[in-house]
Amino acid sequence: MSGTMLAGLMFGLMLVLMAVRIPVALSMFLVGSAGYLTLVGLTPYLNYLKATPYFLFSNYTLSVIPLFILMGALAEQSGISRALFTAANSLVGHRRGGVAMATIGACTLFGAICGSSVATTATMGRVAYPEMKRFGYAPAFAAGTLAVGGTLGILIPPSVILVVYAITTEQNIAKLFMAALVPGLMASAFYLCTIAFVAARHPDRAPAIAPAPWPERWRALAQVWPAVLIAIVVVGGIYGGIFTPTEGAAVGATATLAVAVIQGRMGLPALKRTLLQTAETSAMIFAILLGADVFNAFLALSRLPDTMAQAIVATGLQPFAVVTALMLFYILLGAVMDELAMILLTLPVFFPVVMAQDFGMSPDEVAIWFGILVLIVVGIGLTAPPVGLNVFVISSMARDASMPAIYRAVLPFLATDVARLALVLAFPTLALALVRLLT
Repeated sequence: MSGTMLAGLMFGLMLVLMAVRIPVALSMFLVGSAGYLTLVGLTPYLNYLKATPYFLFSNYTLSVIPLFILMGALAEQSGISRALFTAANSLVGHRRGGVAMATIGACTLFGAICGSSVATTATMGRVAYPEMKRFGYAPAFAAGTLAVGGTLGILIPPSVILVVYAITTEQNIAKLFMAALVPGLMASAFYLCTIAFVAARHPDRAPAIAPAPWPERWRALAQVWPAVLIAIVVVGGIYGGIFTPTEGAAVGATATLAVAVIQGRMGLPALKRTLLQTAETSAMIFAILLGADVFNAFLALSRLPDTMAQAIVATGLQPFAVVTALMLFYILLGAVMDELAMILLTLPVFFPVVMAQDFGMSPDEVAIWFGILVLIVVGIGLTAPPVGLNVFVISSMARDASMPAIYRAVLPFLATDVARLALVLAFPTLALALVRLLT
């Protein structure tokens, strides 16, 4: 059996293991190990395992992941998420669909200090869902808004997904953060327009509420200055070259901890919970990284990435047609597979294919642009049926909304996601303009 055929067989086996609920990291590790052993034998495999985990986890850049996760956990504990929602709701909540719009606004700002989609969904869900229910919003529409709003945790930099992409493809994290800002803000704007459209068509799903008095609005706005300051310091510092993304994450985590302590929300029990939550999430991501590394090493030995790249180039398809096909495949795969595992498994195959195409841009710009496209399809996968992780997270909180109803509520938002993907695909400048301006 050829290496390419073995790789295809093993990839199918890995999907079967995931389908029967074997943990993603373990599925990748077991299948990758079996393939590696089949191709080169036991001794090279043991030599590989002896060195790879150490060099993988001793990578200094990887420390940015637990730091951003910690910053998000501290932001939740410090009450920043609730302050953001309260302030946004006091400004626009009186409009039809305004509380849902406030949720999107709060998710956008919280995403600037979090970096995790699931964390954003869970955090804002605890804050915003009871409020939307209290004001008479349809449960499915409220839950759907929170599911798509949670994706802003990765679409708005900093983003854990972009960090993983940068490490996997050896790209500059700061430039990827710059490139993600405009498409991320586009997502927020598109979601707000979608809410306005749905509220106009179905007023019963998103009723208007009484406007807040101006003194109450000013008090609410005064409570969000820590979040705004932290976001400006972290993102502005990274964009301005004052510190690296890893240093920015450390500064942000320290500043968020200081805010929580000053506000009296960070006692020893709360600190223990925050550190444990960070450790559990980081361990899960690092385990997936190790499993993906083993599987990708097997793929490299099988020469599947090189074979695919040569085959696609030989078809003579236009470069943009190739990327469009890859994006469609990503959307289908993301609907049934864990998004982090998906990009870790596919990048070693797809990235060389993309880099072999001529888009009229420098290789660095192509890599950054493709990273933003991958980020957008990951966001789609987080809410698309049948396995949208964000929908599962919010469904566990919204007990009075069925999963099918939430998915139906998400569909208009998914339509705007696809439109945004098409725009960034057709006009790479949307992702590259800020990078070109600041570097």
